[in-house]
Amino acid sequence: MIGNLKFMSFHSGSCGNCYYLGDGKKGLIIDAGVSLRRLKKYLGDRGLSYDSFGVVLITHCHLDHIRHLGSFCKKLLKPVYTTPMIHGALGAHTFTRDHIGSCRKIADLGEWTEVLPGVKVCPFEVEHDANQTVGYAIDFDGYRFVIMTDLGRVSDEAVELSRTASTVVIESNYDVDQLMTGPYTPELKKRILEDSGHLSNDDCALALKRIAHDGLKNVFLCHRSHNNNTEKLAYNCSKTALKEIGRDDVVLRVLPRDYPSQEFILK
Repeated sequence: MIGNLKFMSFHSGSCGNCYYLGDGKKGLIIDAGVSLRRLKKYLGDRGLSYDSFGVVLITHCHLDHIRHLGSFCKKLLKPVYTTPMIHGALGAHTFTRDHIGSCRKIADLGEWTEVLPGVKVCPFEVEHDANQTVGYAIDFDGYRFVIMTDLGRVSDEAVELSRTASTVVIESNYDVDQLMTGPYTPELKKRILEDSGHLSNDDCALALKRIAHDGLKNVFLCHRSHNNNTEKLAYNCSKTALKEIGRDDVVLRVLPRDYPSQEFILK
């Protein structure tokens, strides 16, 4: 079992998405929504470097998740793992098509793939309005971690995988009342509310009641809306749900949207 596994969020929201999971010697970057310059600074501020990760995982092809992936591929030449369908979209996308080819590595849906020595990933499909969107279950030297961002509902498969994890990162995007009374157009509100849209605080909280198990230690709430949510609303909704099922011992945190989080040591 890994003894010093670190998790950090560099950005988490429509402004960009990028996360680090690793032990300082080997690790993963999940999504490429920050520039290489910022990534270098954020890693360096924590005593890490580009050598601290060996692969990149991509959840889907919306721009806030892949805006800088072309630069990652061109300058770092790190393997990029995702599903064949998502790789097909990356190969056609203006921001990635010229550089993704030499970095292309496949991780099939529902299959465990070793991406680094002792590190396996299993992508699982979630509902969102991209060509395909996945979450990832990650086994890092025996430590189980699940991340799912940008999804309109939490599937049974996502719950099942999360019930094997010590740490779960899950979207808590919007408060329904704020969304419905806010300035968005009816069409945009409809898109967000659909099963292929984003996950509300209430639906995230309900999912956590299903996910919670004896081994769950940490929950991180990600991809919070700037216009339709607050950190307090997201936290209180999930905290109440966990308390209702007797799991207020779970460490619950809301990840910042547009600046790096602290470094979390996972237990």
